[in-house]
Amino acid sequence: MTLRLRAARPTDAGSIGTILSEFIDSTIWMPRVHTRAQDLGFAGTMIERHWCTVAEKEARVIGFLSRESATIHALYVHRDWRGQTIGRHLLNAAKTQSATLNLWTFQKNAKAQKFYLREGFHEVRRTDGAGNDEGLPDIEYCWTKKEAT
Repeated sequence: MTLRLRAARPTDAGSIGTILSEFIDSTIWMPRVHTRAQDLGFAGTMIERHWCTVAEKEARVIGFLSRESATIHALYVHRDWRGQTIGRHLLNAAKTQSATLNLWTFQKNAKAQKFYLREGFHEVRRTDGAGNDEGLPDIEYCWTKKEAT
């Protein structure tokens, strides 16, 4: 099974919304502040704005990255495919398209923090969560392409 990365299409909104909702529903510390229908609508909005790249195997969307310029808004992988380099492939594709990338993750998301640090991101700052919908303390990370020497 070959992994394929491609721009998301409107027909991918259901898969993207499901992946996002599944993460929220299965993560004990993550409050649900939006309905599943709103998750689906958010997926559609990201696709309409041409922000989403999906990872696909056997014509099934198994992960996605949403990026607006240098800002990564979302990176999620279907639970059955986590830990199998899908997120790394999506992130590497974004790295080829931008000299810098920035993103936020929650302080409680230790796996994401470990992943981003391993992928060359560095911590910029921590907040108390007043600036995000969930109200959870978060961390901003940044990655900068190294100049060839």
